[in-house]
Amino acid sequence: KELIAEALHYGGVRSQGPLVKVNCSALSETLLESELFGHVKGAFTSAVTDKIGRFKKADGGTIFLDEIGDVSLNVQQRLLRVLQEKEFERVGESTSIKVDVRIVTATNQDLREKVRRREFREDLYYRLKVMVLSPPPLRDRRKDIPLLVEHFIKKLNQKLKKSIEDVSRDVYKIFMDYEWPGNVRELENTLEHSFVLCNKSIITAQDLPIELRERKTTYYVNVKSKEYEIILQALEKSQWNKTRAANSLGISRRTIYNKIKEYNIRPK
Repeated sequence: KELIAEALHYGGVRSQGPLVKVNCSALSETLLESELFGHVKGAFTSAVTDKIGRFKKADGGTIFLDEIGDVSLNVQQRLLRVLQEKEFERVGESTSIKVDVRIVTATNQDLREKVRRREFREDLYYRLKVMVLSPPPLRDRRKDIPLLVEHFIKKLNQKLKKSIEDVSRDVYKIFMDYEWPGNVRELENTLEHSFVLCNKSIITAQDLPIELRERKTTYYVNVKSKEYEIILQALEKSQWNKTRAANSLGISRRTIYNKIKEYNIRPK
């Protein structure tokens, strides 16, 4: 979700402005209200100084509100006003503050059902629902896995000061078969776990979390049918251009030629 919010921000006309992220489910109603809109000294017990809210910090840019479905009705009312009037007041203050902010939200809840149960304001729902993006789960875009693995290896090498080059072929097979209920975040966490354990240049199956290691045995039962389907799909999408198909799967041209021969893959 955060990667998509970053792509929307940095790929748009507001890219020179700030990008501010808020996890709405991580804060109580009072703290969230203060975090979003700010407060003045003495507004509540722990308000010992004035505070600038996230909306003010995002002025001229984008604010990303994650888990918007967890926001209380009171905060929803205040968000609606920001959307309609482009202004708000800090907690404990009556002076209005004007802002120009693009709002991007995300949720794993069914907001239409929450509207039906009157747990989410219908007017706010339609205000937010200008453009809806529903990214497919990682299991439905497995060809992205090699690209994501390459990206996270570079990122984790910098973060953990290591020099890991790649993951083994067995690991790639496990990754391609796994359902990834936690999507991209789970893949990143899996690789970070493996980075901590790995003392070689290549991550092997022994470095994976136990739930993925245990899948290794069951994987080889259906690896051939899975590989056949994945390679055939890539070839059909590339109109049987083997180089493009290999690139989309993150494998070499030689490998895809060997697999075509091994599985006797032909156009229907």
